[in-house]
This record gives sequence, C-alpha cells and structure tokens, in this order.
Amino acid sequence: MVFSGETVLQSMPEFAYVFNKQDELVLWNKNLELILGYSADELYKKNVYDFMAENEWDLNSDAINRVFTDKEEQSIEQNILTKSGKRIPVIDTANYALIDGEEYLIGMAIDISQLRETEEKLRSAIVELQDLKDQLQSENIYLRKEIESWHGFEEIIGKSEALMHSLYRVEQVAETDTTVLLEGETGTGKELFARAIHMRSKRKNKAYVKVNCASLPASLIESELFGHEKGAFTGALHKQIGRFELANSGTIFLDEIGELPIDLQSKLLRVIQEGEFERLGSSKTLKVDIRIIAATNKNLEEQISKKLFRKDLYYRLNVYPISISPLCDRISDIPLLAQHFVEIFNRTMGKDIKRISKKTIQQLQKYSWPGNIRELENIIERAVIISNGSSLSVEPILKPGFEEDEELLPLAEHERNYIIKVLEKTYWRVDGPEGAARILDMHPETLRSRMRKLEIKRPTF
Repeated sequence: MVFSGETVLQSMPEFAYVFNKQDELVLWNKNLELILGYSADELYKKNVYDFMAENEWDLNSDAINRVFTDKEEQSIEQNILTKSGKRIPVIDTANYALIDGEEYLIGMAIDISQLRETEEKLRSAIVELQDLKDQLQSENIYLRKEIESWHGFEEIIGKSEALMHSLYRVEQVAETDTTVLLEGETGTGKELFARAIHMRSKRKNKAYVKVNCASLPASLIESELFGHEKGAFTGALHKQIGRFELANSGTIFLDEIGELPIDLQSKLLRVIQEGEFERLGSSKTLKVDIRIIAATNKNLEEQISKKLFRKDLYYRLNVYPISISPLCDRISDIPLLAQHFVEIFNRTMGKDIKRISKKTIQQLQKYSWPGNIRELENIIERAVIISNGSSLSVEPILKPGFEEDEELLPLAEHERNYIIKVLEKTYWRVDGPEGAARILDMHPETLRSRMRKLEIKRPTF
C-alpha cells in the first residue's frame, strides 16, 4: 500500500494506524510500536480485535461498521492491550478513507492514562464526596431504624400506607385470643405477620407452632395435626404428639389453610369450637387452649362454591381477617426491602455492597413482582452474587413465561419489546451473520434507526 500521508502519520504524537476492510493493520506510526511493545513484523496485518479485551469487541465492531457504512467519524473511549497484556486507556477516533479504490479505516488513539491518574488523585483528595456517601448510607440505616422503632415490627420492613394499615390491624388484635385469618398472595410474608401477632400476644412466652397444610401429604396430615397412638396404622411404631398438643397454651399457625383436605376440616372445626380432639387410634379426648392464626393465598369463598372448603369453618376462621398487600401495591417499600436483603447477603457471602443506584431502584419498582417479596429476595440474592464492586448490579428482570399478561400494549411497544428480546439473544450485536439485524431480516442501519426511534439503548451493565 502506498500512502502519501505516511510522513504525517509518523510525525503524530499519538498512536496512529490504518486498517483495511478485513480488519488488518497495514500502516502505523512508531509510537504504536513503542507503546504496545510489538515489532514491525508482529504488527503487520495483525487483526484489530487482538488489541482489545473480548468484552469490548461488540463496542468496537459497531463503531467499525459505522465507519464503513456511514463513512462518518466515530469516537469511543476504551482500553487497548499491549503485548504484555497491560491495558492502556485511550480515546480512539476513526475515519473512513478511500485510497486507490480500496477502503480503509484511519484512526488515532490518545493515551489518557495521565488524565485517569489525575482524576483518581482528585477523587482521593475530595474526601467530602466519600463522607457524603457514608452520610447517605447512615441516613438510610437511621431511616430504617426509625421506621422499625415507630411500628416495632423488626422483621417486617417497609413504610407504605398499605403495610402500615396491615400492621395497625395486627396491633389491634395481637393481645386478644381472637382467631385471625391472614389473606395474601404467595410470598407476601404471611408467616412474619403470624409471628408478629404471637410475639405481641399474652402467649408470647409459650409455644409457636407452624403447620404448612400444603406441604404435608394427605395421608399424614391428620397424624401430624392430632397425633397418633402406637399401632394406630401401619408404620405407627410409637406414640406421636400432634402439633395441636405441642401448641397447647400457645399459638398454632395454619399456613395455606385452603389446602387442608375437606374430610379433616370438620375435625379442625371441632378444635376451634370446643378445644377438643382425639389422637388417631385413641378414644381419649384431649383438651387444648390454643390461639389459632390461619393463612391462605386462595379465595376461600370461591373454594366454598367449589365444595372444597367448609362454609362453617370459614366463618370460624374469618373472625378477624387481615389482608396483606402484594409487593406491587407497596412500591415505596422496595428500596428498604432491597437494602435489607443486601445487608443479609453481604454477611452470608462476605460481600461489601454499599450502594444501590437510583436507576437500579427504578428498575425494581417498574417490575410487577408476581412472586412478591420472596421473588425480590431471590433477585437481590442473585444480584449480590454477580456484583463485584460496592454497587449492586441487577440483571434485567424478565416476567416468567407462566405469568399471564393481560395488559394490552400499543403496537410500537410490542415492537420495542421484541427488538430488545432479539438483541438480548444476540448479546446486543446488531450487525454480522449472528447479529440481530440478520434475525429480524432488516438492514443494520434500519435496525439502528428503529432503535433510536424506540429509545432502545444497550444496557450499561
């Protein structure tokens, strides 16, 4: 290749280079050899991607494609790799050139290492910034403690109006022996509310026994609840005390009460009404003094209409109902809940995540949370695992396929969602044989235009 500007190229103080359409280095100045540590023979026709880390390939690929397709100057900030593997931060600017009928990319990279070092020194010098961060964190912790001290529910995090109303209902009924029915979706923390009622009752120093009616096999649940005598059935090798006996003088929490088999509901009704039952295989009537708290994620009135739940049992349980709002109705509680879970997983995983960005909080608050607080806990746990610095990194939250989406969206929103889905599948590569444009059967520039119009931007994380 004969390049009339080679003298100018060599006189430039920056790294100067020329790549052909095949991404091969064909011309450069001496500075490039000195800084990167390569000989002239090693540099000739070396591929452009050999000078950068793999995680920056897509960024450069998009810029290079735009140079050759748009024939416009492209400028990016990135790191280039020396022969020894050292990374040098640069501002890289590239332009299109047509020389003797051949297309080339002519570029210049400015070393900004000293600028980065200066910025780091400035960051270290401005201690007020760190002090401000520490202060904000302390204020966040103080706010949480203020909220906890106000309503006194250490395990239940939040300050939303919906939560405050539920906690007010708990305070009203806690000191009585009234039967309570907790109603709410799966994952809303019904067990925490049941424990809070027990700990504020006159029975707080007595037993608190939990029974998950959905997790016990139908063949064993009667024995688990009421106990059995030795030889009561095959496999009953010894006497067993039931959960109601264990909870005598205390509280029994019947979780997922809607899953209790219909033939056992009459026995439960008798315990509620008379405080009496018999162990399996025994004719001796046992009396207990128990406070009952039940919980369900089902509509028990619908269960009654389907003949799956007894009406008289429902009225016995529904003396004092407390409705627990789903997380989508407690959006203002998400920052406190997220911080709470981060602190928990920091301790268990040995991490030191101190900050949740406003953008991350907004991302969490836009999601519908079909799995409620339990799903949020899982998302935060996963985020803590993948976060390497002091700031929490949350992956895009996709709605589970089994969740029905009844919301009707405009056509443009459907198009936007589908383009994002394809881009995520291609790791945000627009051009090339495995790029999103090929899958969408669109010209790369047409796709980029649609992305701009629909405000689709590659995630920074």
